[in-house]
Amino acid sequence: MSNVYANSYLIIFVFLCLGVLLPIGALAVGRLLRPHVPDEAKATTYESGNIPFHDSRIQFQVRYYLFALLFVIFDVETVFLYPWAVVYDQLGLFALIEMVIFIFLLAIGLIYAWKKKVLRWM
Repeated sequence: MSNVYANSYLIIFVFLCLGVLLPIGALAVGRLLRPHVPDEAKATTYESGNIPFHDSRIQFQVRYYLFALLFVIFDVETVFLYPWAVVYDQLGLFALIEMVIFIFLLAIGLIYAWKKKVLRWM
């Protein structure tokens, strides 16, 4: 029985190593194979050929970031509905109650964001 646990940890370790080493290896190979031709024009703020006439750092309102963050949160949360719908027949009434609670909590979050006027674009 302990062999099964050791194999499980070995598999997790292998996947962890692959998850770390593959992106590092891909970035290293990309760095070696890419053309490296430094140029003063590439170091400017815009590479379109226009000469920048003021500072490129512009202050954005936080509302844009909140709107995008809310979109991502609700978009990711709706992904959880698909696996639930696939296995709904096997899970029964308990899964239905859990999903109703889940959707209710999402609705509370949406109403809270609406009351705080986060969903207003301007």
